[in-house]
Amino acid sequence: MSTRRTTTGDASSSAAASPAGERGQPRWLTADERTAWVRLLAVTELLPGVLDSQLRRDAQLTHFEYFVLAMLSEAPERTLRMNSLAGLTSATLPRLSHVVRRLEERGLVERVPCPQDKRVTNAVLTAAGLSAVEQAAPGHVTTVREKVLDALTSEQVEQLRAITDALLPRLDPNRRLSKLYDPGHERPAAGRDS
Repeated sequence: MSTRRTTTGDASSSAAASPAGERGQPRWLTADERTAWVRLLAVTELLPGVLDSQLRRDAQLTHFEYFVLAMLSEAPERTLRMNSLAGLTSATLPRLSHVVRRLEERGLVERVPCPQDKRVTNAVLTAAGLSAVEQAAPGHVTTVREKVLDALTSEQVEQLRAITDALLPRLDPNRRLSKLYDPGHERPAAGRDS
């Protein structure tokens, strides 16, 4: 059976979109699946730029810098090992080191040897860093509400939570980032691995 496929995997026949598909062929997307997929891609492309623009304008921080500061602000003693912070932010150590160096130059973060293991470096949120994240938070939350949450009903927010609950285990199988938002999850202790 011949089907027309686009680069996003749209199939024009129901046979090609069936769970079994043709032997050795991928399960092409149905029209509804394709629409949902393309819209999800659009949101994942547009949202980071919207968040980044607001934080740069109002707090002179990138969204990732804000995320690093926020993770440190919620950690015991506002301190995390660099490798733990990398896991919490889904960043590579080189990327995180570069960002922390920039934050350190601005006096928002300090890097210090871990008291339990001198081979390990801790990132510590300074008083200025805590002040920066506290000042940035209201504008950030307002943007999240205006651009995302206020556009949804309470039922849609619950559906969004259910959808992300289904996707996160596939995208984050080691639960580096998603475990932070599980009810009852304890944050890593200061200076210790998670």
